[in-house]
Amino acid sequence: MKTKAQYKVQNWNAYDAALKQRGSITFWVNEETIEQWHNQQKTGRKGASNYYSDTAMPSATRSGNATMGTIQSVFHLPGRQAEGFLESLFMLMGIELAVPDHSTLSRRLSKLSVKLPVVPKDEAVHVVVDSTGVKVYGEGEWKVRTHGVSKRRTWRKLHLGVDCESGEILGAVVTTNDMGDCEVLPDILEQIDQPIEQVSGDGGYDTKGCYDSISQRGAKAVIPPRSNAKIQQQSNEAQPHPRDENLRRVNQVGRKQWKQESGYHRRSLSETVIFRLKTIFGGRLRRRFFDNQAVELFLQCAALNRMIQLGKPDSYKVVA
Repeated sequence: MKTKAQYKVQNWNAYDAALKQRGSITFWVNEETIEQWHNQQKTGRKGASNYYSDTAMPSATRSGNATMGTIQSVFHLPGRQAEGFLESLFMLMGIELAVPDHSTLSRRLSKLSVKLPVVPKDEAVHVVVDSTGVKVYGEGEWKVRTHGVSKRRTWRKLHLGVDCESGEILGAVVTTNDMGDCEVLPDILEQIDQPIEQVSGDGGYDTKGCYDSISQRGAKAVIPPRSNAKIQQQSNEAQPHPRDENLRRVNQVGRKQWKQESGYHRRSLSETVIFRLKTIFGGRLRRRFFDNQAVELFLQCAALNRMIQLGKPDSYKVVA
């Protein structure tokens, strides 16, 4: 009987400190943020101008600046409780700033642009892609197992492109649950500014469009061909298609060996990131409208990147 591989963490002290830092409520608010908290510009259009600037709203581009939307996700607070939490922080810090109420946040959340914080690298990255469902509303797991699934269950689909080395989320797209993974891959790759060495994904990305999008970035596509896949181009052609090259290699050494030598199994690291995201933020959305739900998930991805940058486990395989 084959035993399951075991791993040990060799930087436990540093990793333990990083895990505790994820729950820290230490906040820094610089002078620039305080000055820009209220909107100084008038739109010139009918109606009242926005009282709070985008600085007061959730912004993933400002390190150290905890904002209301991120606080809600990280600490699992409803709108009014998040408002009171931030007010109490400002009071303890001696900062005289008005906190946006929860309705203001809800109205303006969909218009915000969230940039994922990523540590820049000089070398090309290996991107692993995957998707997961995030529940909007519906019964819990116990009710589903006991009485079955009802019609009132809705999900949003979160598509991720992850750096397999650092675990950071490099690109994210939110869609309805009927959108295929292959349709979203070009949008994920477009968000990644760094050079890409390899893109690994499961069989859901085995389409000509995905291969073309990856080739345009000068990257190697590691996607398992379908079991009934056929070679489309002859081997003597000047530029063989990457999918045909993968299929030829699979036919030569077998699918298992191909996955090992191509680094396909690194793709499972995207599932690890998804597990982290759902464990930390709950795997459920609070917002009612799609655009707000998308921004809520982007804020969670940005917060997760910040947490990962604090520290990661450095593990090694235990040899019996």
